[in-house]
Amino acid sequence: MKRSIAVLMAVLGLANVALAIEPGTLTTLHAIHSLTKAQAAAAPSAAFEATVTYYDTSDVDLFVQEGGEAIYVETKAHQDLRPGDRVLIHGKVRNSFRPDVEGSSIEVLGHGALPAAVKATFADLVSVKYDCVLVTVRGTIRSADSVRYGNLPGIDLKLLMDGGYIDATVLGGEVSQLKDMLDAEVEVTGVASGIFDSKMQLTGILLEVTKLDNLKILKRAAVTPDSLPVTPMDQVLPAYDVRDLTRRVKVEGTITYYQPGSALVLQNGEQSLWIATQFEGPLRIGNLADASGFPQSNGDLLTLTRGEIKESGVAAPITPLPVSGSQLTSGVNAFNLVSIDGQVLMAAREAAQDEYILESNGTLFSAIYRHPNISDPVALPPMKTVPTGSVARVTGICMLQYGSDPFRGPVAVELLLRSFDDVQVVAQPSLLSVRNLVAVVIGLLAVVVGVGVRGRTLDRKVRAQTAALAARIEAEAVLERRRSRILEDINGTRPLNEIIQDIAGLVSFTLNGAPCWCELADGVRLGKFPAEGSLGEELRVEIPARSGPPLGHLVVAPGTFYTASANESEVLSMGVRLLALAIETRRLYSDLVHRSEFDLLTDIHNRFSLERRIDALIVEPGRKTVTFGLIFIDLDNFKLVNDMHGHRVGDLYLQEAAMRMKRQLRAGDLLARLGGDEFAALAPSVHSRSDVEDVARRLERCFDDPFVLEGNAMRGSASVGIALYPEDGTTRDTLLSVADAAMYEAKNARRPAQTPADPE
Repeated sequence: MKRSIAVLMAVLGLANVALAIEPGTLTTLHAIHSLTKAQAAAAPSAAFEATVTYYDTSDVDLFVQEGGEAIYVETKAHQDLRPGDRVLIHGKVRNSFRPDVEGSSIEVLGHGALPAAVKATFADLVSVKYDCVLVTVRGTIRSADSVRYGNLPGIDLKLLMDGGYIDATVLGGEVSQLKDMLDAEVEVTGVASGIFDSKMQLTGILLEVTKLDNLKILKRAAVTPDSLPVTPMDQVLPAYDVRDLTRRVKVEGTITYYQPGSALVLQNGEQSLWIATQFEGPLRIGNLADASGFPQSNGDLLTLTRGEIKESGVAAPITPLPVSGSQLTSGVNAFNLVSIDGQVLMAAREAAQDEYILESNGTLFSAIYRHPNISDPVALPPMKTVPTGSVARVTGICMLQYGSDPFRGPVAVELLLRSFDDVQVVAQPSLLSVRNLVAVVIGLLAVVVGVGVRGRTLDRKVRAQTAALAARIEAEAVLERRRSRILEDINGTRPLNEIIQDIAGLVSFTLNGAPCWCELADGVRLGKFPAEGSLGEELRVEIPARSGPPLGHLVVAPGTFYTASANESEVLSMGVRLLALAIETRRLYSDLVHRSEFDLLTDIHNRFSLERRIDALIVEPGRKTVTFGLIFIDLDNFKLVNDMHGHRVGDLYLQEAAMRMKRQLRAGDLLARLGGDEFAALAPSVHSRSDVEDVARRLERCFDDPFVLEGNAMRGSASVGIALYPEDGTTRDTLLSVADAAMYEAKNARRPAQTPADPE
């Protein structure tokens, strides 16, 4: 009886749905999949029934399946949807990697069983045979990491299948549940999805798994990570084993870029590909060519490696695609030949390349010409001179500096130039330049001399005009010199605050002395402020950042005697561009310097910084008669902290340990993290071995007090070993080896008594 009622209700529901569906609406997944890209781009309406196979409540991702066909639907987050729900979806079709649906409404019709999962191979997945379909795969777990999907905990897995690697994301569950599954052979059931670049090209396989119960262990690993013996770092290569079955593929297109012995780019219509090759033979840009190589996903970008090139000799030049600044940074034109107009802000010759910095409607980008591989730098042709302030049309290959992801925002880009002909000036700087004005003055002076006999009145008039013009010339000259000096200082070592004050002074000078200052995002104010109580209406211009919140504001207080000029907007725009360039250039430089010398987790020196300091001490004049000490520190049984409390507590443990050890060092001593749970301390000024041993004992004792981290109390300890220069060695590697060996000797001597990281 219940079954009859359910059938009747379903029939009535279908009848109501049929009445609500507009003519021309697609009602089956098969009809949607049959659309061409052009038809999908027209966004036809869709209304169809299907079964939910995956839904992340914290995100917009929904996968549904009907029979053997499935599709991705972008919907709203936080809906009451579960795998197995039978749903009615209304929405619009859109063009993507495959036609998918942007859902406008979802109605739950009932709940039932999931479709039977299809057994899939790696070849099935990379050939997109089961796109969006519920599949079951077999593989070996290579890594398991705890992540968060919105507000939900989850697990990110790297699976090695017979044929290659895939990623899998599991909603819910803790990574501690998977620690004994590392290197185990498993069977995983989930929805076959993909990883894409900004052109919606497939660069990897992603399996969307709704729960940890969908992962079954078929065969556990013979050896767990905890039971592995310790391998010396210089002997890890014998464990390396690659069985690469990647097939060689051949592509064809027009050569749009070529760097002998390094790479070339082929473009075919809207598609283009970067091909790494050691080929150094002659190739002509604009000719058709074949290239065979091996596909590789590198930084979310699809490329070919180990390319073999064959040029046809047939000319088929590609017309550069004109783009805007937003189109350039969207990533959709990666590796394409494009052209864009921008104002030249600066140009610089470097050892390996020439670089032009341009701005186009608020978008900053670089145009780079890489020097050919020649042994004699003198043979390099001179850099093409492009006047600062001119508008140039730049043609080149669009390169993404930080990868390509269609679901992220704008990315940093640079254009690779094929030759200096790819930079063409389309608009010269303003005619109101010092050089032009000087020429005008010379001409006027000649006229004055020629007509001086015409009378005293005319002579006075000419002199007055000449004086006014000379004053204007001098003002323009001062302005140009100050702007040039600011650009030089931005690329130099002058403090940023002084540069900002100079920029504010330049704007104030150009606006006839009106008070001008800069208010940075951190609250700092720099520049010329109006007198107390005389602050009137302000002109505030935002200083935009390349990404993220604004950097601050440029403020001008016109005052009583200020008269607005025609070029006021241009002057403020110039000041804002200079401020943004100065602040972001210095921030980028400071960040790069800090990252190169300091460990990002503990904020102490890294191995590179330590080794550079040791080398400096060794070559320091007179150092051979002076002693310094090196202490190698290894946290005992640190891995237990991660296994018992998780990686977050492990990171906090490392930070607390670094802080404790740093407090034990003397002024002038240096603490560095070498990697993992290994640290080293450098004592550059000691009199004897006993001084170094005293520092080592303090470092050991700083672990006596228990660690209390996020409610977990645990005890820790460390093993140390020392080396003395020049007694134990006169090279950096020798000193590190001696200290390392001494540490292991101390660790082995006290191993039976060690109980580090034990819970209280």
